[in-house]
Amino acid sequence: MNETFAFSAIALAAVAAALPAAKRRLELSLAKHPSLTGHSRMAKRVASLVPGYSYDEQRFFGSDGAPADVLQRRRQGFGRLAAQLGDRHARSIELTAQARGGISDLQFTGAYRVPFQYSAYLRQHLKIGSFVQRTDGVTMTDMDGQVFYDLTGSYGVNVFGNDFYKACIEEGAARARDLGPVLGSYHPAVAWNVEQLKRISGLDEVSFHMSGTEAVMQAVRLARYHTRRKYLVRFSGAYHGWWEDVQPGPGNPLPPGRTYTLKEMDADTLRVLKTRRDIACVLVNPLQALHPNKSAPGDSALLDSGRRAAFDRAAYTAWLQQLRDVCTARGIVLIFDEVFVGFRLAPGGAQEYFGVKADMVTYGKTLGGGLPVGVVCGRAALMKRYREERPADICFARGTFNAHPYVMGAMQVFLERLHSEPVRRMYAGLDETWNARAAQMNAALQAAGVPVQVANLSSIWTVYYTAPSRYNWMLQFYLREQGLALSWVGTGRMVFSLNYSDEDFAAVVQRFVAAACAMQADGWWWQGEGLSNKSIRRSILREMLAHR
Repeated sequence: MNETFAFSAIALAAVAAALPAAKRRLELSLAKHPSLTGHSRMAKRVASLVPGYSYDEQRFFGSDGAPADVLQRRRQGFGRLAAQLGDRHARSIELTAQARGGISDLQFTGAYRVPFQYSAYLRQHLKIGSFVQRTDGVTMTDMDGQVFYDLTGSYGVNVFGNDFYKACIEEGAARARDLGPVLGSYHPAVAWNVEQLKRISGLDEVSFHMSGTEAVMQAVRLARYHTRRKYLVRFSGAYHGWWEDVQPGPGNPLPPGRTYTLKEMDADTLRVLKTRRDIACVLVNPLQALHPNKSAPGDSALLDSGRRAAFDRAAYTAWLQQLRDVCTARGIVLIFDEVFVGFRLAPGGAQEYFGVKADMVTYGKTLGGGLPVGVVCGRAALMKRYREERPADICFARGTFNAHPYVMGAMQVFLERLHSEPVRRMYAGLDETWNARAAQMNAALQAAGVPVQVANLSSIWTVYYTAPSRYNWMLQFYLREQGLALSWVGTGRMVFSLNYSDEDFAAVVQRFVAAACAMQADGWWWQGEGLSNKSIRRSILREMLAHR
């Protein structure tokens, strides 16, 4: 009897001890986004199951079941487009083909401009160039002298226009010329830059790095070091560089580490942050305000018309304020990753734009005045890399080219010009200007009767599609034909520099609408009975199962 009672007591105690852990586990599961972007382990498993296969010519043009007359229009349009691009950009295409074998990045971007099923046929028959030779104002010129309006944004570097950065580099190099590439010792520009960055960020200390990825890595390491906690929280779909801890899903060969990928703008996530004791830091990429919980949009994932985006400044501001309050209460380090958006939204970055203060901020891209750089700004208590009481316990971080004199010179020029009258004019009425331009573009597209619209976070835009289609990814090539340059992700992201005049922008609208009309005339947006995003996804699933 006593033994039975003792066993029951032990069992009940074990259950009671397990309940809090089970509750925390359930809360964590609820805080993950229900899509694969919120379940990194599952996403990697699914990615490993997707078979590689390519469409033949018939399937390339007819994967949506379009009738013969539409297929003929598509073939003719595709042939005309391929011939025109091939003739117009012959030298650029030739140099790209010559260099591709030695540039692994070029091989990757060439293969992933469109969904993989279409990629091989497209690369064989429609050639494009990746080399350009000059920029002027808001345009770039390729090796054949063909001029494009620049919508690439240079991955976020180009906030104020390419001429602005060419001047920063030239003047910065002149300032550093007498010292040269001396490393270890500092050019006097470093001290001035640090004071400016402290003022802009509102934080105590600064460390320099060679890239945004490197800066984010150091910010996370310091947060873990000082909190003595293991885990970081990132939000579903957000990009923070290509290192394993913050890119734990498909696209990275390493398994998820000490990372929780949770839902953004969600009460379940706040509940996790309020209750767990193992979270060192929360990483926020303000770019996600345009498409919360969705991965960075690229045309390689345009299998249907399910892409959507919208920016609600008030809602995202409220979310950041909630995060700030929870992180403060729980001793969690709040890190703003402003590598991409830094200085694009406001002179003081996202902290100024949203009115929320972070514990650490990472900058990159544009801050180097056009040269490579990464920066961490943080509170003094978080930036220290050693412990006085334990001299062997350090958080070492150092790079050979950190604070390179030429980079620091270009940065100094950038920061000086950030407060100049011409730049202040660019910032004046920024949201009103770019929201009005997005509305202008959408009105023109709607008037033309094409199934295309845009959404924007200030001067960062994405394109989405309003009718079911398997061929939305073709638009990037029609835009190229019209002289609009996009980055390799295609219509997923268009980044305008702030020096676009109303006349420049009107020309972009005219060309964009012309491209969409040409694509529609060539039959790529044919609408058949029963065609829907759901039917497209089911068709692709059946294909994949068949190829397994």
